[in-house]
Amino acid sequence: MTSADATDDSAVHPRFADALCELGLDGLHGRVRRFPDATRTAAEAAAAIGCELSQICKSLIFAADGVPVLVLMDGASRVDVERVRHELGAEKVTRAKADVVRETTGYAIGGVPPFGHRTRTRVLADRSLLAHEVVWAAAGTPYTVFPMEPKELIAHAGATLVDVREPAS
Repeated sequence: MTSADATDDSAVHPRFADALCELGLDGLHGRVRRFPDATRTAAEAAAAIGCELSQICKSLIFAADGVPVLVLMDGASRVDVERVRHELGAEKVTRAKADVVRETTGYAIGGVPPFGHRTRTRVLADRSLLAHEVVWAAAGTPYTVFPMEPKELIAHAGATLVDVREPAS
């Protein structure tokens, strides 16, 4: 591994640390990994962790008719915006701008975790995440990630399981 294992709370974003406590996941603090180089993209995270790209859980914010929605997607796939639109019954779905992401979640793009956000948003999780025993997600900063069993992650995120992945071309 190219990282130092985080064994203290200094690696954990304060908002995310609070969320872990609220969810009864205090034990996860010691499993958060901090990397010296940013893991903003799924590819960077997978390379740093040494896992498959599809084992990364991306937390992506979209705007459905102007209302933020979080989509959890495996790192090897892209979100099909039209499928998200249909799933939500929305007129229009677009990728949220950076300021909306920070305002909604309390985190910057590249560090958005699947739960522990500033505001409560609707969450969709693509079924592709279930293909792995463990997935890795951002822990509140572009330098930190944590591992979790996909079903547990989806439950803690309050997500609805959907199929919103772009078809393979």
